[in-house]
Amino acid sequence: MRFKLRHTTSYSYDEQVDLASHMLHLSPRTLPWQQVSGVAIHCDPMPARTARAVDHFGNRVEWIFIEEPHDRLEVTAISEIDVAFPKSPEPESTPPWEQVAAEAAAGGRDAWEAAEFTFAGPLVPNDQGAGPYAAQSFPPGRPILAGLIELNARIKRDFAFKPFSTTITTSVARVMAQRAGVCQDFAHLMIAGLRSLGLPARYTSGYIRTYPRPGQPRRVGADVSHAWVGAWLGSGLGWVDLDPTNNIIVQDEHVVLGWGREFSDVSPLRGIILGGGPHGLDVSVDLEPLED
Repeated sequence: MRFKLRHTTSYSYDEQVDLASHMLHLSPRTLPWQQVSGVAIHCDPMPARTARAVDHFGNRVEWIFIEEPHDRLEVTAISEIDVAFPKSPEPESTPPWEQVAAEAAAGGRDAWEAAEFTFAGPLVPNDQGAGPYAAQSFPPGRPILAGLIELNARIKRDFAFKPFSTTITTSVARVMAQRAGVCQDFAHLMIAGLRSLGLPARYTSGYIRTYPRPGQPRRVGADVSHAWVGAWLGSGLGWVDLDPTNNIIVQDEHVVLGWGREFSDVSPLRGIILGGGPHGLDVSVDLEPLED
């Protein structure tokens, strides 16, 4: 599947910003099953300087430095992406989850990159609620992918998708208590539960294709950023991506932006400003399938 992606972030400030420095995660990640071309990032006002690099997790990062006074900022990223996710293995053919946890704990040549995704973080702590909740899907000896699929389905069943019920800093404990949230919350919940079992799990930021209502045209700017979970199946099988918001194994209608331990590692735009005061934020996303 080939997509054209347009992601626009707009800030409006109540007071003038004199200086600004922002870090951008807006360039989709190039992967064996995802090829990215034609990436362009446009900023208004124009930055005085820019820089590019690859972060600790292998994601593409841009920095912009604005040295002129401004009361608004608009950043637009445009790219084209070809996606063809690999087929996931048969669940019953995957190793027992305890074996995967033991391999991650041992680290070594084959597991050290996955092992760092077993540790707790500010947004995915060692939560006493998420751990027992996830453990219900992982009885002794169960093949890991079978457990992951069941947990994925349980989160979809037990938690309501409720926009504006949480913020980017809402805790896993709060989501567990209110049984509602958005895709970021469900990803953090699943990650916290898996890590409590010693299973590597990473936060994946990206996009998912959406469909208009029957008979209605696509609404420009109506798509949104999305989040899901990458889970490690062991050194022999690698990673599989699961989307607990939609209860699916990720296929060709998802686009990977990047991954990290939690949302803060791959926030699309974050930075430091001098001035500004209170501000408004607007985000517009279009993920357009070019085949259509």
